Amino acid sequence: MKRLLARSAFLLLAVLFSGVIMQAQTPQPPLTLQQALDIARTRNPNLLAIQQHVIATKANEVTAGLRQNPNFTLSGADVSLPANNPSSPYSYAANVNRLFERGEKRRWRLDIAHATTDVTQSQYKDSGRQTELAVKQAFTQMLAAKAALGISDENLQGYRKTVDLSKARLDAGDISATDFDRIDLQLAEFESDYDNAKLNLVQSSAQLQLLLGIDKPTDTFDITGTLDAPIVTAPLTQLEQEALQSRPDYLAAEQSVRLADSNIKLADADGTTDPTVGGEYERTGTYNSAGFQVSIPLRIFDRNQGEKQRTRYEAQSSRFAETAARNQVINDVDQAWAAYETSLGMAKRYHSRYLQEATRVRDNLEYSYRHGGTTLLDYLDALRDYRQTNLDALNANTQVWLALHQLSFAAATEIVP
Repeated sequence: MKRLLARSAFLLLAVLFSGVIMQAQTPQPPLTLQQALDIARTRNPNLLAIQQHVIATKANEVTAGLRQNPNFTLSGADVSLPANNPSSPYSYAANVNRLFERGEKRRWRLDIAHATTDVTQSQYKDSGRQTELAVKQAFTQMLAAKAALGISDENLQGYRKTVDLSKARLDAGDISATDFDRIDLQLAEFESDYDNAKLNLVQSSAQLQLLLGIDKPTDTFDITGTLDAPIVTAPLTQLEQEALQSRPDYLAAEQSVRLADSNIKLADADGTTDPTVGGEYERTGTYNSAGFQVSIPLRIFDRNQGEKQRTRYEAQSSRFAETAARNQVINDVDQAWAAYETSLGMAKRYHSRYLQEATRVRDNLEYSYRHGGTTLLDYLDALRDYRQTNLDALNANTQVWLALHQLSFAAATEIVP
């Protein structure tokens, strides 16, 4: 009975252990673009570092809101002499004083701290926007690399059939050995295209995994999506307005103006006089006494003139920077829109005309060459044109998506239809 139980427990552990191994070896399902973006937002180490900086900056609000601490002083004199010594009696004194700020300094310190947090938060959002653009670009590049690998593999397998057919024709005496060698030499170019496409896929996959916070790239990583060129329905003017409302770098520029204005008010407040008020209790021998103190600095020379002037120039600089940021936003959207329209027109031409023409020419010349109706050079030229046209069409679609991602980045709005 004990042997049976031990054997059952061993089998159970073996099944569980094998299940864990199989689960670890099971490749993860391909990621969509949205899933990749969600992972990057939570696992990208650069974003996580900036997020901690935002939290650290917000802690300054606590410091800015603190009030002035009172001071307590306790002193004694001649405490070692007898208490009944009339010439030098012992004495004790306790003093409490506190600085009272004028000019609403605490209010403006808090306002500066809040404005600094807002600017830092907007800068964090802008870093997230840049990271999302990098993820989108890497995702698109990997999709293009997968498609290019498929095209290269299809071309390689198709041309190998041509080499096999040419070998049969060589053996039958239909073509010369020189013609066969020329066909066979062309195979090296197709194999090179395939190897380069495979390397490009590995590198683009590693780049995307790096952005997703994966410490070591894996071969099982995969993505899914389409490179079909989309059409943007939103007009340019709408995208410009959305950019001005949503771009975090422009919002940071606006918030910097508020921060500069708060610095002006704090500089003015720092020019006011802060009195120090205190109370004192003293016991000398058998006598008790109490008193008070009021200390008021005489700000005859230093009235914080330099800071007042500096902060005003800094505020004017922030306003110019805000205008420059606004102009940059409009310019970025316009340039991204022009790039999108140009790449979309190119992609439409390839898919509506050139791909079909390249396919027809290749098929016709392949049929003609196999039946002895055309020369080898014409057939090889048709193969090169077909291969290059397919790669150019793929690149045109890729450029549309890259331009679309850039447009979304410039407008800070997801505009994928």
